[in-house]
Amino acid sequence: MVLDPRLNSPGLIERARHIRLLVLDVDGVMTDGQLYFQADGQETKAFSTQDGLGIKLLQRAGVRVAIITGRESPMVSQRAAALGIEHVFQGRDDKLEVLKGLLPQLGIDFSEVAYCGDDLPDLPSLRQAGLGISVPNAPAYIREYAAWVTARRGGDGAVREICDGLLQMQGHWASVLDTFLYGQD
Repeated sequence: MVLDPRLNSPGLIERARHIRLLVLDVDGVMTDGQLYFQADGQETKAFSTQDGLGIKLLQRAGVRVAIITGRESPMVSQRAAALGIEHVFQGRDDKLEVLKGLLPQLGIDFSEVAYCGDDLPDLPSLRQAGLGISVPNAPAYIREYAAWVTARRGGDGAVREICDGLLQMQGHWASVLDTFLYGQD
């Protein structure tokens, strides 16, 4: 059952059924892409709690999640730890190389990867992944390479939309709902 009619494409559903790893960029995908600095120079970021639940639900369904981001931030480490994301790579603009190194460790190939990014450093990974995903706040020249562009913006539910969509396209949605409606797994 796929609730979002935009995802009701046989080609997209077929690609999504094979996904075993969701890789996320941070700024512009998990956050709104803005950098907030306090008077003392400390940087802050805002993450969506709904995105967080989506990540946890996806992991419960057996899909691993990784983060590859060009910036380094203690907030990213804290958020990843809170969500149980084990594979976190910060300060890396060579995202495709990072991914090439991670996949053999996980026993996963590119056809089993969904990658969501929003800017030029993400483009090689987005193109190589079995399911390339972007957000509407990405430049048009990035979105044109994505098989799926979310309706929600980065930092405003885009990751939750991806997680819910993958759960639906992989056939896990009914059990997710049952868990919350009836307390069953």
